[in-house]
Amino acid sequence: MNKFLIAATLFVATCFLSTFSHAQGSVIAIIKTNQGDIKILLDGDKAPETVDNFLKYVDAGFYDGTVFHRTIADFMIQGGGYDQQLAEKITLPPVKNESSNGLSNVRGTVAMARKSAPNSATSQFFINVVDNLYLDYQNGRSGYTVFAKVVEGMDVVDKIANTKTVRKGAFTDLPEVPIVIQTVVIEQPS
Repeated sequence: MNKFLIAATLFVATCFLSTFSHAQGSVIAIIKTNQGDIKILLDGDKAPETVDNFLKYVDAGFYDGTVFHRTIADFMIQGGGYDQQLAEKITLPPVKNESSNGLSNVRGTVAMARKSAPNSATSQFFINVVDNLYLDYQNGRSGYTVFAKVVEGMDVVDKIANTKTVRKGAFTDLPEVPIVIQTVVIEQPS
């Protein structure tokens, strides 16, 4: 059995065997980066499947060592899918699109990245640096599911968004100096 298959099997087993004590509703997650911490409030009431999906990745340690691979100052910062060598990580199956939940892609909100198909989001997420209302659900057209908002660390988001970028292979807005997600942790109630 090759290393790739072993890693995938362990990751999937960890995700599905993990028991979640996370209640529906509001949960705080802290995205710890090499540029500082970003604290986000997850909205499990309005985006329950998306939040559950995100928490599975957090509980499995999936985001540890991943990078923000796309940063655009007047748009958003995107991460959660590639390691520091820019190898795409193995993910769980895609999650159902919940973009009609009434949450909007405004500055400071966190949404799921996806391909052109509405139900194709897996692990990657982005943080809106400006209002991106055209990414919302509109007239029956699926948008990008907002599932959280930044409650502390928007200065860190802005710093990341304004970092110098380069083109490297398929990456057109890659930070020149890697922006690493060291870990994502759930803040325990005090």
